[in-house]
Amino acid sequence: MTLIDGKATATAIKAEIAAEVARMVADGKKRPHLAAILVGHDGGSETYVASKVKACEECGFKSTLIRYEDDVDEATLLEAVDRLNRDEDVDGFIVQLPLPRHISEQKVIEAIDYRKDVDGFHPINVGRQSIGLPCFHSATPAGIMTLLDRYNIPTKGANCVVLGRSNIVGKPVATLMMQKGYPGDATVTVCHRATRNLEEVCRQADIIIAAMGVPGFVKGDMVKEGATVIDVGTTRVPDATRKSGFRLRGDVEFDEVAPKCAYITPVPGGVGPMTIVSLMRNTLLAGQKAIYK
Repeated sequence: MTLIDGKATATAIKAEIAAEVARMVADGKKRPHLAAILVGHDGGSETYVASKVKACEECGFKSTLIRYEDDVDEATLLEAVDRLNRDEDVDGFIVQLPLPRHISEQKVIEAIDYRKDVDGFHPINVGRQSIGLPCFHSATPAGIMTLLDRYNIPTKGANCVVLGRSNIVGKPVATLMMQKGYPGDATVTVCHRATRNLEEVCRQADIIIAAMGVPGFVKGDMVKEGATVIDVGTTRVPDATRKSGFRLRGDVEFDEVAPKCAYITPVPGGVGPMTIVSLMRNTLLAGQKAIYK
């Protein structure tokens, strides 16, 4: 069994990005600039945005964080999005999700200039991805594909089961896994709460990508010998022994599943760091105008 080390892989990629930024600046080009809008004080969002700010520093980017309380009205948030769209110094920006219920996430996503949509959530980027055109790929699916690539995990002709159909992970990673080329060319099955015989479907999988948000959902008897298992789950569960009062649990029952695997990602330290570094890569591409001029 090989443990897929997302943390080490992300560290290596950040160093590669930092070197590229240093070359850009030495050539007199502008330093890439990532902005983030954070609404409220959700613990997970605070941690994630702080990690992004730190990653920007490590990559040599300029970063801006714009904060609003969770009672901010939708119009004010949309005005902030418009200002970032028009700010020529900002190469890419994100609006951290989830948003308060009184704000339409979809309306906010669609208000973002797709050329600055480094989260890859805008319908134009989603549509271009679906037909294999250059675009900003959403960060978590892009990170998963990078791990498969860097670990030379075979995907051509593989039976890939994606557990979950969210717009952020399930649907886009299924799209990427079925695209022509490597990593890709897989035969993809997307499973969800209405899937019949789900356990049996999983047992046929060469690759399982678990993105349901249900701690410990994938058990040992659901995985065949030699499978690759990518655990996207990061659910906070109470843990009185931790200073934080919680620990992260993945969607995979690791101790049961790992002995059967050829490759598996841990939680934490697997997909999570790759999500952030994929956002950094998108920001670099935005700063270089490598996808949209």
